[in-house]
Amino acid sequence: AAGGGTDVTARILAEAMRGSYASTFIVENKPGAAARLAVEYVKNAEPDGSVMLLTPDFPITVYPYSFRSLTYDPVRDLTPVSPVTRSMLTFNIGPAVPESVTSLGGFVDWCRANPSKATFATTAAGGTPHFVGVMLANAAGVAITPVHYRGGAPALEDLIGGHVSASVNPVSEIRELAKSGLVRTLAVTGARRSLFLPDIPTMREAGYDVIVDSWTGMFLPARAPERVVDALNAAIGRAVASPRMIENLAKAGNAPAFEPPAQFAAIVKADLLRWAPVVKASGFIADD
Repeated sequence: AAGGGTDVTARILAEAMRGSYASTFIVENKPGAAARLAVEYVKNAEPDGSVMLLTPDFPITVYPYSFRSLTYDPVRDLTPVSPVTRSMLTFNIGPAVPESVTSLGGFVDWCRANPSKATFATTAAGGTPHFVGVMLANAAGVAITPVHYRGGAPALEDLIGGHVSASVNPVSEIRELAKSGLVRTLAVTGARRSLFLPDIPTMREAGYDVIVDSWTGMFLPARAPERVVDALNAAIGRAVASPRMIENLAKAGNAPAFEPPAQFAAIVKADLLRWAPVVKASGFIADD
């Protein structure tokens, strides 16, 4: 959705690649169907390099297990080009939770005492943020009801408005809100603390064995010519190495990432294997 972390990254990248890969870029947000509409759109586009997909990892690596059926196959229907950013997720609470709650353990205790109010917002049903909440609930042995939105921006609006008690979001979406005090970030999901939120503990440090590192990556439709894939990959490499893009990504709470297409394809396949048992253990299957 517009205003979300992927949208911000797309606009930063488009500016950095303008004049390199192409003279003009149009960032077209396609929210809906838990972010699957964008993948389907690019799957059906001409593989000439004029239409590309910038997406967080979960529609590619998690959805094959969390939806009964997909209209796309992430391996067969897309060509991996390169990751663009690496990040982690955050677990945040808002004004629906008393100010006396200042830790993840405190929130878990509050959920036990207030089961009807124990909710967390996600950017899509069956996505990585959803499963972070599920894994936390399972690790803590407490019920926390997920509430799904069409993107990070509307989820955070309801968190700030007190309509949900918690929300799982990328660092890029929460960083400035956490600094302003509008939300309270209780933990990050990385194996180590975020460079952008160094005072926030990891979920493991908080006592819950939940580790999720994420990427946002660029894809082309299947059958894209190798020369087009290589040209886009080279343009991304130049962009993410530029001081201006590094600075702009840092402001948004993201670290730049880059890999050759073959290496990125290997990362995607490894993540597909990693998420399969997690989703299966959760027992979640999306309705559609």
